Amino acid sequence: MPVEEFVAGWISGALGLVLGHPFDTVKVRLQTQTTYRGIIDCMVKTYRHESLLGFFKGMSFPIASIAMVNSVLFGVYSNTLLALTATAHQERRAQPPSYIHVFIAGCTGGFVQVYCLAPFDLIKVRLQNQTEPRARPPGSPPPRYRGPVHCAVSIFQEEGPRGLFRGAWALTLRDTPTLGIYFVTYEWLCRQSTRDGQDPSPATVLVAGGFAGIASWAVATPLDVIKSRLQMAGLKRRAYRGVLDCMVSSARQEGLGVFFRGLTINSARAFPVNAVTFLSYEYLLRSWG
Repeated sequence: MPVEEFVAGWISGALGLVLGHPFDTVKVRLQTQTTYRGIIDCMVKTYRHESLLGFFKGMSFPIASIAMVNSVLFGVYSNTLLALTATAHQERRAQPPSYIHVFIAGCTGGFVQVYCLAPFDLIKVRLQNQTEPRARPPGSPPPRYRGPVHCAVSIFQEEGPRGLFRGAWALTLRDTPTLGIYFVTYEWLCRQSTRDGQDPSPATVLVAGGFAGIASWAVATPLDVIKSRLQMAGLKRRAYRGVLDCMVSSARQEGLGVFFRGLTINSARAFPVNAVTFLSYEYLLRSWG
């Protein structure tokens, strides 16, 4: 397996994470809390109450883990694609793989990465939902979690080892098909804008990566809402019994529109984050090739 695929996935993922985390914080709060009237209201309240740092809550752990998660995604995708087409990387450029193979490889990468991502994503969501300001007034209660390590230890002690994988089924259902769509959209857009035998230009990679991100999140958002709610269920009095129970309860209480909560900001975040991710990934591989 080419090590370069994993290293490039690591670096590109970290770049995309730093760019998109403030948007992700707003998205998570909109999906799991009912105190905000919309994106602007959430952003204004977060800034006023927690300062600019509030948008970056929970980022340290994903930065530490993105090396593993994104390298697994891109590494498994690339090597699965090589196995499916039974050709070398250079031959694959001359004879592009079928979209069916791209979809299967993307789904495989999405499925495998969930087992690395689930605990880190849970901790990120829990920390993002802490709305206490960094400079607390005297006498005010401290936040539930003091940081990512304390959060992980607390979840393990209070909810057991399975608690660290809360929402993992919803995450699997979200990422397995949507990452297949993600890579197919990217490949299709690149091929439409590139002559046979040529590498896509930086502009093509940016646009294709951005629209691939939007396409995948348009499909993923309903299950992303369920995933986030299940991850927060350990802190609430009424815990959901599973993915289906969460879906039914959410729809009954808030209507079908609840499944698209955060879609607008997901799309706004998806374009720049995935454009940068794909551009850095492609050009790191080319520079090493």
